[in-house]
Amino acid sequence: MDALISTGRCEELRDLSVVNLIVSILLVIGMLISYLPQHVRIIKRRTSEGISPYFVLLGTTSATSAFANILLLPKSRQDVACCKELEAFHCVAGLLGIAQLGVQWICFTFIFVLFLVFFRYGSNNDDDDHADADDEQDTGVERPRWQTALVVASLTLLHGLAVIVITGILSTLAKEHLPTWANTLGVMAAILAAVQYIPQIWTTYNLKHVGSLSIPMMCIQTPGGFVFAASLFARLGWAGWSSWGIFVLTATMQGVLLSMAIYYEVQAHASSTDPSKPQTNGLNHGTTRHTSDARSNLQTILDRQDSGAATDTTPLLRSGGGGDSHQSYDTNRR
Repeated sequence: MDALISTGRCEELRDLSVVNLIVSILLVIGMLISYLPQHVRIIKRRTSEGISPYFVLLGTTSATSAFANILLLPKSRQDVACCKELEAFHCVAGLLGIAQLGVQWICFTFIFVLFLVFFRYGSNNDDDDHADADDEQDTGVERPRWQTALVVASLTLLHGLAVIVITGILSTLAKEHLPTWANTLGVMAAILAAVQYIPQIWTTYNLKHVGSLSIPMMCIQTPGGFVFAASLFARLGWAGWSSWGIFVLTATMQGVLLSMAIYYEVQAHASSTDPSKPQTNGLNHGTTRHTSDARSNLQTILDRQDSGAATDTTPLLRSGGGGDSHQSYDTNRR
């Protein structure tokens, strides 16, 4: 019976639909293009500020679960098996649905890597604690610590390792349970995708600006998510609900975030062009404050030098004085 089903599926793949092929190819290319603005924005700004660590964690684990889900679905495994009988062109065309989720997983994993590389964390230095506290008060969002990035990286890697190990065990010892495991991964991916945008929506709402989050990426992906879901539905039918349902949820939540991002960008642009409204950007405020502190510290040092307040054996900057208390100064004059 399985052989007959497999043979029938191979004949379906051999009877190629040109429309479905073109749509699938465009979706793969479009998905690659849609993530590029996000990658470029983080690299150009050299910071992942504005992107929630938990958004990255949930997004990466959701993409991993979704990719593993479609790999383990019975129809996908039949498509892979048919490649032994099909020509290379028909084989590649039949696997484009799997490739779409594979590309998404790779692209979001790259966002995860960039997030860690350009992660800006709160300092534990006493001198910087006051600056961090002021920044947090300005934006209403606590700056994440380095421990947060470590937790995100650890949980993401542990999740990927667990998926690989469990899949390997079931593929070797209990193949009859693979469809159940595939649906479990699909449900897991759907749940993670459903809550993925909640921490990012909360972060953007409190920041009142998008930071390193890319609006062009969301403009492409929000409508593209619904198109992608329709493509998977056409390929997998209602039986593949655990695969295409993820993208319906994701596109809906991303649409909410996109609406917020556009609103804050329009509001910021209106404030910058209206001279009657003061600039309230937290970053500019923090920069101005640090510049003022540096000038005050420099003036304090010059005043002490002019008055001869510091002796040859007394450090120039003592506890409670101006300047950087962590810096080492040479007090032995020649």
